[in-house]
Amino acid sequence: MNRSARLSTPDHEVVIVGAGFGGIGVGVALRDAGIEDFVMIDSWPEVGGTWFVNTYPGVAVDIPSAVYSFSFEQRSDWSRLFAPGAELQRYAELVVDKYGLRPKLRLGKTVSRAVFDEQHDIWRITMDDGDEITARFLVPAVGGLERPKLPDIAGIDSFAGKVIHTARWDHEYDLAGKRVAVIGTGASALQLVPEIAERVAHLSVFQRTPIWVSPKPDMAVGPVAGFIMRQAIARVALRWTGYAGVEFLAALMVSLNHRVPFIGRGIEARTRAWMETQVHDPKVRDQLTPKYTYGCKRPSMSNTYLKTFNRPDVELVVDPIERITADGVVTADGLEREVDVLICATGFKVMERGSTPAFALVGRGGTDLGNFWHENRFQAYHGVSVPGFPNLFFNSGPYGFAPGSYLFMIESTAAHLVRAIRETRRRGATCCEIREEPHDRYYAKSLQRSHNMALLNGACAGSNTYYINYHGEAPALRPSLNVEMWWQNRHFPLNDYKYSSANPQNGQRRAAVREKTATVRSESAVAVERIGN
Repeated sequence: MNRSARLSTPDHEVVIVGAGFGGIGVGVALRDAGIEDFVMIDSWPEVGGTWFVNTYPGVAVDIPSAVYSFSFEQRSDWSRLFAPGAELQRYAELVVDKYGLRPKLRLGKTVSRAVFDEQHDIWRITMDDGDEITARFLVPAVGGLERPKLPDIAGIDSFAGKVIHTARWDHEYDLAGKRVAVIGTGASALQLVPEIAERVAHLSVFQRTPIWVSPKPDMAVGPVAGFIMRQAIARVALRWTGYAGVEFLAALMVSLNHRVPFIGRGIEARTRAWMETQVHDPKVRDQLTPKYTYGCKRPSMSNTYLKTFNRPDVELVVDPIERITADGVVTADGLEREVDVLICATGFKVMERGSTPAFALVGRGGTDLGNFWHENRFQAYHGVSVPGFPNLFFNSGPYGFAPGSYLFMIESTAAHLVRAIRETRRRGATCCEIREEPHDRYYAKSLQRSHNMALLNGACAGSNTYYINYHGEAPALRPSLNVEMWWQNRHFPLNDYKYSSANPQNGQRRAAVREKTATVRSESAVAVERIGN
C-alpha cells in the first residue's frame, strides 16, 4: 500500500472509546446493522466501566434491575430487585461474550487525543503510550460516573492518614476500628455509610447539602420470585411497570413541574413524613431534611441510611469544612475532629471543563471541542453530534439523557449514530456532519424547556446539584420524556446531516466552507444566547 493509500484508508471503520454499558450498547447496535469493522478501546483491564470502577461497600443500581438492563438481553436471575454492582459488571461481561464483542476489545489502552483529518475524513486517535489508530467514525462512549472528583479543601494533601475516593476503593485497607470521616452525602454515601458504620470505631459524616431519601422497595429474588422472573411475560410486565414509574418521575421533573406542581408537593410531603419516622433526634432529623424542591438532585432510596444516624458512634456534621490537617478535619466552628481515614464520596466530574470530553477532541479548523463547549456552552444534537466535528458521535453527550434508565438512552443514541453511519455508507460518502440549523434548533428547544424544569426555575436554589454546571445550565439532562428520546433518535430526518466525500484536491474549498461555517456559527450563537436569556 502506497503512502497516499495509507493516509486515506483508516485502520477501522468505527472506533468506540469505552467498554462500559455505553460502548457495549453501541457495539451490539453496530453488529446488528452489519457493521463489523470496529474496535472498542478502554483504559481499564475489564469491561463494565462504571460498574468495574465503583466497588465501594454497598454499591448497587438505584433503579430496578429489570429496567437497568438492555432490552435485547433481559435476565431472569438477578439476585435482588436492585442488583449489586458486581452483578452488573458480570452482566456486562455476559453481553460482551454473548454478542461476540470480545475480539473487538482493546483493553488497558487509554486514548489521550483524537484529531479529525479533514483531507481524508479520518479520525487520528492517539494513545497515552504514543500509539495511533485511525477510524472513519469515532464514538466516545465514556460514561459520566467514572472520573472521580476530589474535594477542593485546603490541606487535604497534608493529611497523614488514608484517603479513599469511593470510585477508587482500596479493598486491601481494613476500616475496622478506625475513626472515619465521610465527606459528601450523595448517592454513593447513601449506600456506603450504612455498610461501614458497624465496622468502624467512629464515623463522622460531613454534609454540605441534605438529600431527599425515599424508602427502597428492594428485596432478594428468592425461588418463587426467580420462577416468576423466568417467565417472559412476567419480565416484560415488570420491565414496563418500571418504565412507567420512571417516566412518571421524569415527567414530574421535566415537563410537568410547572404545570402540576401539586404532584411534586405531594411526593415531597409524603417523603418528608417518612423521613421523620427514621431519625430519633429532632435536630439531626431537621439537618437531614432538604429545604429545596424534590427532584433537584438525583432521587435517592435507602431503608438504612437515615437510621444510621441514630447510632451513638455516628455523627452528622453540618458545619462547613475549613481545612484538613495532618490529623483530621477542622470545621468553621474551630473544632478539629481527629480521624484515621478520609473517604471522599464527592461524586464525579460531570459536564465540567477539562473533563468533558474525557480526552482532547480536535475537529475542523483545529477547533478543540472542550474549548468550544466552554466558550459556547455544552450542546449536541440529541446528545449525539456537534457541528464542526464530522464523523463524531457521542452516545451520552449534552442534552442526550432523559431522566430514567441510562441504558434506555444508550440504546436510543446508539440507534441514532448507526442510522447516520448507514446513511453515509448508502450514499457512498466518507463524511457525515450535523447541519447547523437542526442542531441549533434542538439546542434552543432544549434551553427553552430546561427553564421549565425545577432545576432552573429557582426551586433548586441551595441544592448544589451536579445537574447544573458552571454555565448555570443543565446539559446533563435532556428535557424530554423517554418516549420522545426513543422516537426522535430513531426517526430524525436523515438530511439533518450533510454528507460528502474526501477529495485531497479540495483544500481551498474546504477552507472557504470553514470560514463560512464560523460566520454562521457566530450568528447562531448570538441567537441562541437571546433564547437562553
